[in-house]
Order: sequence, then C-alpha cells, then structure tokens
Amino acid sequence: MATQLTAPTTAAGCRVLGLRERKKQRTRDALVDAAHTLFLQQGYGRTTVDEIAAAVDVSQRTFFRYFANKEEVALAVIADAEDFFIDCLRARPAEENPLQAMRAAITQTWRTLAATRASGPGGVTAALELFELIENTPTLLAAHLRHSTQQEQVVAGVLAEREDLDPAVDLRPRLLAAVFGAVIRHSHLSWAGDGRAHERGPDGMIEMIERHFDQLGPALAGSWR
Repeated sequence: MATQLTAPTTAAGCRVLGLRERKKQRTRDALVDAAHTLFLQQGYGRTTVDEIAAAVDVSQRTFFRYFANKEEVALAVIADAEDFFIDCLRARPAEENPLQAMRAAITQTWRTLAATRASGPGGVTAALELFELIENTPTLLAAHLRHSTQQEQVVAGVLAEREDLDPAVDLRPRLLAAVFGAVIRHSHLSWAGDGRAHERGPDGMIEMIERHFDQLGPALAGSWR
C-alpha cells in the first residue's frame, strides 16, 4: 500500500492519526495504487475514474472526495514526494549552502520513499515508472510541468528564507530553484533511458541524481575544453 510520506519530526512531535483519519488515508492510498496499476497496465487515456473506483470497491462520488480528476490521482505519489522534499529542505542544517541542502534533501526524499514504498503499485519502482508515463502522455506532462513551476516558487521561497533574502530583489533563490528542477527532471529522463539504472530501482535513481549534481558545478563554471 502506498503509505503517505511523513514529514521529518522529532519523536515527541510525531502526530498520531485517529481511526477516521487512518481509514481515509487507507482509502486514498488504495485509490492511488489502483490508478497506478491501471495506468501502467492499460494506459492513462484508456483508464476511467469509474474503473479506478470499482477496483477499490468505492463509488465515483467517493473518488472525487479525494481527487479532483484523473490527473491529480496520477500525480499523487510524485506530489507527496515533492511536499516531503520541501519539509526535508526546511529541516536541513543552516550551515549547508543552498545547493548542499537541496542535494541532501532530494537524496533523503528518495531514500525515504524507497523505505516506505518498497514494492507494489504504490512502490518507488512504480513511482519511477510513472515518470515515463508522464513524459509520454501530453495531458499529464502539461499538468506535471505546471505543478513543477509552482514547486520551483516554493523552493525559491524556502531558500530565500534560509538565507534571509528577498526573492523579489535577489535573483539567486529563483535561479537556483529553476536549475535544481531541471537537474532533477533530466535525472529522471536519464534514469528512464538507462536500462542498468532502471533495473536498480531507487538506488539507480539516487546514483543518477548524484551524477548529475557532480557535473553541475563544472558545467556552469568550468571550462568545457
């Protein structure tokens, strides 16, 4: 089951979900898992909301209590991971520079995703496979890029807050957030096209991200000759 990621916190600060909340979370997870299974088996366009709801034995009305449309349920795991990344970024030590903090936060995100969703349709491998589905589905790609643009603004805000800067005046937070987003997207595309990395699942994805970050400094500031 695709258990929702939990934001970093102390043991004393952990929030225990009530029975009703746990039931709602299980229903949401089941809908995400069912949607991913159907999308990967028969394609996004050929899958209907009714089929997703039926796979979980709930009504269409129940589906729309959790998700506005098919796009939202398709991107749910990625959106959860992005929200978790933001929490990780906020929690990084103040002495880390912005790039170090983002690199550590994205690695922590993928390792946590791998640990909490080790297998199954809601697992990390399925989440990685969804990147391929998104790239090959114009509707999903457009929705994902819109969300990524919004996410860049959030990242820029977190960086500006960490560094005590005004993002409306200082261009660095927004510029670095945009570069970071491009690095992560290209890492996903490289992972999808690399059979050996693909077979390694989350470890291959993390290694691919690390390789891209290793090249970022030389690519931006070093001589290409």
